[in-house]
Amino acid sequence: MSTVDTKQRLEEIEKQLANLIEEQTVIKVKWESEKELVQSSRSLKSQLEELRVQAEEFERQGDYGKVAEIRYGKIVAIERELEGNRLKIEEKKSSGTLIMKEEIDAEDIADIVSKWTGIPLSKMLQSERQKLLLIEDELHKRVIGQEEAVTAVSDAVKRSRAGMGDDKRPIGSFIFLGPTGVGKTELARTLADYLFDDEDAMIRIDMSEYMESHNVSRLVGAPPGYVGYEEGGQLTEAVRRKPFSVVLLDEIEKAHPDVFNILLQILDDGRLTDSKGRTVNFKNTIIIMTSNIGAQLIQSEMERLEGANRESVLSSLQEKLFQLLKQKVRPEFLNRIDEVILFTPLTRDDLKKIVLIQFDHIKEAALRQRITLSISEAAIVWLSDAGFDPAFGARPLKRVMQRKITNKISELILSGKVQEGEGVVVDMSGSELIVVKGSA
Repeated sequence: MSTVDTKQRLEEIEKQLANLIEEQTVIKVKWESEKELVQSSRSLKSQLEELRVQAEEFERQGDYGKVAEIRYGKIVAIERELEGNRLKIEEKKSSGTLIMKEEIDAEDIADIVSKWTGIPLSKMLQSERQKLLLIEDELHKRVIGQEEAVTAVSDAVKRSRAGMGDDKRPIGSFIFLGPTGVGKTELARTLADYLFDDEDAMIRIDMSEYMESHNVSRLVGAPPGYVGYEEGGQLTEAVRRKPFSVVLLDEIEKAHPDVFNILLQILDDGRLTDSKGRTVNFKNTIIIMTSNIGAQLIQSEMERLEGANRESVLSSLQEKLFQLLKQKVRPEFLNRIDEVILFTPLTRDDLKKIVLIQFDHIKEAALRQRITLSISEAAIVWLSDAGFDPAFGARPLKRVMQRKITNKISELILSGKVQEGEGVVVDMSGSELIVVKGSA
């Protein structure tokens, strides 16, 4: 960065600092004013209580002149002043400028309890009902091309929260079948973010780590006297700390048969006892198991998906995959699953929507550097074609966008060709994607 740039940046920081100091002064004046108003109201309420006690005392003594003076003079004057203070506070509250609160409300209490228990704030407030009604639309914004999967998961959540589900079992249990890169993990992550206000509310366990029988005990914790006993179970401890969460069990077909005995207890009773004898509640979790069963079959069917026979091919593929799943998973376990959902391969149209979602992420990163990005329709089409691979889903697209857009923008920033406050355009030049300085 040159001396001129450094000086300009310093001037900007000093200007921001001056603005913040000025803003702080204004806020402090407002705070002092509200503090005085609240303290005045508290003092008046205290005086009011004392006057009422005095009035009762004079009434017992038979001094009705004093009683009348207090009740119809002093008390009325204080109540009038209190009402004036109340109206001032209400006016500030309705205009959105109120800083202090005279009394705590339900949201304040919910916030404190949320920090203590790990239960999301939204779970404690009535607004959750409205949130649940919109769950399907919200999931569709991030999970593209999987109508059946989103609808099935949304319906299960609504059923449970409306009290129409089995309150002894988890909110929902699903097996997601399908090729890689079509949105199985993204749906689980989106669900955790939307329902529990945090993407970290997704507990992800790779079942390939539990292929051997001696590893299965790690889910609930090592027995007493064994290494790791004090740490608790990988599954039980995670859910005990975050009782409201999405549990994602990746590649369930690789798990040892003993793992299914543990999962059967969760799906039946909604609880599990760890190695220390503590009962862990799974009734507020969503259990999602993913499987790559029939990956080679899916890849061999990819070429037949184009054209009018798409629906018949997918229907036949789903039936074949279910048969493969039955060979790997015991029937009594499958019977306790709410839905077995096939994630269909993505189309080119789906890829266009995913391009825009991925581009928004890049756009946000650039905005943090005060650089604006725009993309042409031709560039969107080119990226969706370049990143389209039926066998690998959307994952190649992410790599293409990183190589063709993110890397190019990084070079422009580091070389000084693009400065703060300027713009970058992603467009086509003939058959080549270009990233150049410019504005939309």
